[in-house]
Amino acid sequence: MIARSLAALLAGGLLWAQAPAKVPSLPGYQELKYPPLPQVKIPEIAVYTLSNGMKLYLLENHELPLVGGFALVRTGNLFDPPGKIGLADLTGEVMRTGGTRDKPGDEIDVQLENIAASVEAGIGETSGTVSFNCLRENVDEVLQVFKAVLTEPEFRQDKVDLAKTQSRSIIARRNDNPSAIASREFSSILYGRDTPYGWDVEYEHVDRIARDDMVAFHKRYFFPANIMLALQGDFAAPAMKDKLEKLFADWNVQQPPVPAFPPVQAKPSPGVFLATKEDVNQTFFRIGHLAGVLKDEDYPALQVVADILGGGFSSRLFRKVRTELGYAYSVGANWGANYNHPGAFSISGSTKSESTTATIETILGEVERIRTGEVTDEELKTAKEKVLNSFVFNFDQPGKTLNRLVIYEYHGYPKDFIFQYQKAVESVTKAEILEAAKKRLNPDQLSIVAVGKPSEFGRELSELNLPIKPIDLTIPEPKREASKADSASLAKGKELLQRAQQAVGGAGKLEAVNDFTMSANVHVTMPQGAMNVTQLNRWLKPSHVRQEQELPFGKMSSYFDGKTGWLSTPQGTQPMPDIVARQVRGAVLRSLPLLLLSDRLPGRSVNLAEDGLVEITDASGESVQLKVNPETGLPESVTYQSLQMTGQPATLVDAFDDWQEFDGIRQPRKVAITRDGQPYAQVEVKEIRFNSGLTVEELSKQP
Repeated sequence: MIARSLAALLAGGLLWAQAPAKVPSLPGYQELKYPPLPQVKIPEIAVYTLSNGMKLYLLENHELPLVGGFALVRTGNLFDPPGKIGLADLTGEVMRTGGTRDKPGDEIDVQLENIAASVEAGIGETSGTVSFNCLRENVDEVLQVFKAVLTEPEFRQDKVDLAKTQSRSIIARRNDNPSAIASREFSSILYGRDTPYGWDVEYEHVDRIARDDMVAFHKRYFFPANIMLALQGDFAAPAMKDKLEKLFADWNVQQPPVPAFPPVQAKPSPGVFLATKEDVNQTFFRIGHLAGVLKDEDYPALQVVADILGGGFSSRLFRKVRTELGYAYSVGANWGANYNHPGAFSISGSTKSESTTATIETILGEVERIRTGEVTDEELKTAKEKVLNSFVFNFDQPGKTLNRLVIYEYHGYPKDFIFQYQKAVESVTKAEILEAAKKRLNPDQLSIVAVGKPSEFGRELSELNLPIKPIDLTIPEPKREASKADSASLAKGKELLQRAQQAVGGAGKLEAVNDFTMSANVHVTMPQGAMNVTQLNRWLKPSHVRQEQELPFGKMSSYFDGKTGWLSTPQGTQPMPDIVARQVRGAVLRSLPLLLLSDRLPGRSVNLAEDGLVEITDASGESVQLKVNPETGLPESVTYQSLQMTGQPATLVDAFDDWQEFDGIRQPRKVAITRDGQPYAQVEVKEIRFNSGLTVEELSKQP
């Protein structure tokens, strides 16, 4: 109907006959006038000390019937033990998810959701927090939960295990995002990879962390004298103080004072640090060096310097790198400062692969330019307004104001720090800007991190005339402690392995195997559901492997020659990813005809781990444990660790059954596989053939 009406109007010329409406002219954005932002006003905060030593800050706010608060705890991941990096983070998480002595975390979730409330916990770099928010009418109930989470978390084992699994998953995916890689590596380089400020959590650290470690960490740092408790909302301060006094009256835990956080002792690491990532068409970069702390005398001037250099659309870097040269969509600069240790001066962004070197070169030129000449009056005016205006929004709500003031006191800053900072920014001059830039921006100390595909860089990074250092993005697998080996255990290990050789047909027949082919049906059980797979596996000396699989969604095949290979899926053929290559290498090690000859293969060691258990390790350090039946001498199972496609390691056990003879060599017809203790797959072998005359050409031919 509407279409026909419009057609009729057009046909009659009625739409064209109407005079166009006059559109009023609008001012350009330069002509828009804005009222000045309101001045920061510090509300009256009631401060008390509870009888158990906890410092209390109360801010009344009667605008809405809401109450919220947080406990600020002097702790942090800077106190992680070197061998158990990640302990603080896991402790903070399981404090909440693990629930309390009286109620599991899942039940607390339901309780709080029913009354539109929340209680959360976490531990960061230099502080831990437990917070809550609720309606005024539910404050008593929510405070009980808040207190229990703060003082008596239960750290239930199932939630400990879940948190560790999630942590492993994060490690496995940490190289997925190139921007995150650049940020992580930049921080590690600036602060030092072997320091609490720059180290990374690895699988081995997570594996070492146990529930008892979390209990001990909480006990050491969560005690009244080490906590600042702050609340704001619809309450009367004296009444709330009495309520909290009664609530925490029975919590009188004492601990020695918490030590100071470790100092930053890193030295400059100038140069270009290159992380090669082949699956990107952009280069993500971070450029900078260590900066300072918030209380530095020249911090206000450096904030203005950073804004002029790369603080937005009007900044020098944005205009030059994006607008004029078209190298990047975004680029920015920041003078980072922390409360109690140096932050980082950083320039970050991304650029097309071919303009990588040119972009970095341009940025370095702009850093030098701001150090050698005064900024313009317009640049100074605009940057000061932006810095001041953005700072005001830290205090536009009572909750933000309370949070900021408590944190200032937590880190030992003066009560009037807010106004000192504002006054310093307002009064900074062009001469002070130049002096701060000359003194604190150091081109000869810049660390440049680039994550990208070097083969597509338009110009070589070497043209920057800076040292180039590769970054290894390999994620270390968990270190498994090998069984203690001596001459006696090595001899007994070989003796047990040789018994297994005899049980399957003898070492002579195994050594005569030049190739073998195995076809099997595999029933896989996964959280998403069950799946049936048909497999054809072929091996040719010394290390050529081809596998073909028929899956519900199509056919997959792969070939590996011991070093490189390819992977074919319904989406096409590609070079074999590293994670798949590692899985294939592990499968070759575990292949029974080869595994049982480990006492005769170069680079492998055979050791008796315990009665009936042989530990076999290859030259790369990968190991398996072979369990041998004490009566028959036949292998019972193989235990090993393998990376999943997510990159996360898992412990698998292949249990053998239904032994039958194939060409004079006994092999299992059935294999039951468990992963991390749970059923994973059932393998039923259909056929095994030895020495059928396989060739490299046959195995390596792509689909």
